Amino acid sequence: MPEKPHLAGFVSIIGKPNVGKSTLMNAMVGERLSIITSKAQTTRHRIMGILSGDDFQIVYSDTPGTLVPQYQLQQSMMRFVNASMEDADIILFVTDLYEKMDEEDPIFQKISQSEVPVIFLLNKIDQAKGSQAEDKLAYWQELVKAEKYMMISALEGTNIPEVFQEILSRLPEHPPFFPKDEITDKPERFFAAEIVREKIFLHYKKEVPYSSQVVISEFNEEEKIIRMRAEIYVERKSQKGIIIGKGGAALKKVGTEARLDMEKFFQKKVFLETFVKVEEDWRKKSAKLRGFGYEQ
Repeated sequence: MPEKPHLAGFVSIIGKPNVGKSTLMNAMVGERLSIITSKAQTTRHRIMGILSGDDFQIVYSDTPGTLVPQYQLQQSMMRFVNASMEDADIILFVTDLYEKMDEEDPIFQKISQSEVPVIFLLNKIDQAKGSQAEDKLAYWQELVKAEKYMMISALEGTNIPEVFQEILSRLPEHPPFFPKDEITDKPERFFAAEIVREKIFLHYKKEVPYSSQVVISEFNEEEKIIRMRAEIYVERKSQKGIIIGKGGAALKKVGTEARLDMEKFFQKKVFLETFVKVEEDWRKKSAKLRGFGYEQ
């Protein structure tokens, strides 16, 4: 009996901010790799989630939400999106019940002109009323070219196994790109920083979360505990005061919640110290963006 060919490829998850791309990747991989909040533009990097079986490997890429860049950080975020599309073997284009065509966003034209298979996913159908989902899917079928159109709920897991089968049927024959026991391309420090950043997005309003960047400056793993130092950068002194809060209460809450999530993620006790620093206008400075891993 001939040996089954090995399939492997890169699957890029593309879409506007806040349509559920990170929730979808976590559901597809079965691990909580991307942070999730109700605020738009939570994802800033390209995060790979790797799903492997005996005869396949799917390398998912969660990407920042597509937008027209207003400053250098957003330009870097869009470069991650473009790079993800360039090396994709399959594109999952995600939208939801509430989004409409934005003619200023070049992503829609790129999707329709893509030379690789596009699977169009209408997300959040768990929130649909009556024929809302079917009507919305029909609306998009007139506007965006794709090989397959599907309705899903990434949060509820609706039709996620069917999406997996559609991907599997389109994967090229290729050896695995990563060792079969790896689940991501990012180091542990990255996920520790993302967990802290998620808590900032959850607990602060307006511009503060978008002006914040987290760096894990120390990560020392011992047999029974990981000791970390997290530095939170903001753009204004006033934002530093907001992050810390009265008597340090707000920062303590962020640190406590982040530590508990880290202990679940790393399956080990965590000692976490948090510090807040001011780096004026870091989102507009190439040198700082390079230091924070947004630019080469």
